[in-house]
Amino acid sequence: MSKRGFTLIEILIVIGIIALLAAGIIIALNPGRQFAKARDTQRQTHLNDILKAILQNVVDNKGTFNCAAGPLPTTTPRTMSSADYNIAPCLVPTYMPRMPVDPKDGSWTDVTNYDTKYQVFQDPTTNRIILRATGELTPTIEVSQ
Repeated sequence: MSKRGFTLIEILIVIGIIALLAAGIIIALNPGRQFAKARDTQRQTHLNDILKAILQNVVDNKGTFNCAAGPLPTTTPRTMSSADYNIAPCLVPTYMPRMPVDPKDGSWTDVTNYDTKYQVFQDPTTNRIILRATGELTPTIEVSQ
């Protein structure tokens, strides 16, 4: 009487093939890279939202950015935070419900306690408003108007 079944070698070969296929899929998908790419896209969206709010403030104030923190910086980029260039009270809640912050390192409690990790400045030669973020896959993410 002959017993039918798989030998240990056959089972080990099948397990090895499955392991190789699983490793290939994980490497191809690379979840860490996908999450970093999503965070960079979110940073780009945040910068666009903040820029639109700043521009709406400028339009509402006849071409001048009106903010208690002072005019937009023109010599060096400054971080939009309660400790540096406190722009949130000028934009929230009139132009946006809350200040967008970096998805990985930013923090938001309210307009008196936040750090976007994003920078803003206005180029004095072109008058372009430039917002920057440090990305994970893209070293510098920048939007301007």
